[in-house]
Amino acid sequence: MDVSATIARLFVYPIKSCAGVELPEALLTETGLEFDRAWMVVDAQGVFVTQRELPRMALIQPQLKSLEMVLRAPGMLALHVALDAVEQPVQVTVWKDTVAAFDMGDVAAQWFSDFLNTGADGQRVAAPQAYRLVRFDPEHKRLSSLQWTRGTEALNQFCDGFAVLVVSESALDELNTRLLAAGESAVTMERFRPNIVLSGIDAHDEDRLDELLISTAQGQARLRMVKPCPRCPIPNIDPSTAISTPTVSDMLQTYRQTAVVGGAVAFGMNAIVLDGVDFELRTGQSAAADYKFD
Repeated sequence: MDVSATIARLFVYPIKSCAGVELPEALLTETGLEFDRAWMVVDAQGVFVTQRELPRMALIQPQLKSLEMVLRAPGMLALHVALDAVEQPVQVTVWKDTVAAFDMGDVAAQWFSDFLNTGADGQRVAAPQAYRLVRFDPEHKRLSSLQWTRGTEALNQFCDGFAVLVVSESALDELNTRLLAAGESAVTMERFRPNIVLSGIDAHDEDRLDELLISTAQGQARLRMVKPCPRCPIPNIDPSTAISTPTVSDMLQTYRQTAVVGGAVAFGMNAIVLDGVDFELRTGQSAAADYKFD
């Protein structure tokens, strides 16, 4: 095939817009990696919230254990959430979609409300809001945009739109080379929130690939690259401090405007799952792909 690569890193983001969890292996499901964006924080109207409005979400660190997810954040006692827990059925909104979900109860709601209504100085914000944690209802079928999937009915949970985000190590290396040349500090991959990080390919080759074939112990998993990932201001947020500066967006603006997404700045490639449900992805696995020619 045209390109050979290796899975260098794997990440899942159990709660949309909170910190990710790096794993040596992850189960591939029809909605992406297991537990990825399975939970989400919503406001009192049931509308999703993200780091765009609440940068402090970056400081909420999930840890996945065998039976529970443990959440930690500065100044907070740990919150334990059972992986199989479901409570009150609710309807919530993520972008333009109304989605069936389960409210995770008052204890979780109080935990998120307390943390997200506290400023960096430790003081309560002037106009505190109520926030709740919800879990995606697996019986609900949320489809990615058919315009981009070529008519394939591809599922996702609370992702922005697609099941898997693929980024190459070399893409980050190129960005950091440019940042350092401009007198800025290098940044980490965590800012870009990928699921699969590939090594062994040229910078942004992920943009030019068609189907990514991953060799697993169970067989060949198959992902289709469908859409460059347009970037909002979240990569400007330092995941270790939740402080935002425009450095990353300003640099990407100089060389990553992408015509296929209307000239937006893009970094990474959205993908959907074609084959390999219930296969185990692991770091070190080999992957191969051909270039696409539209």
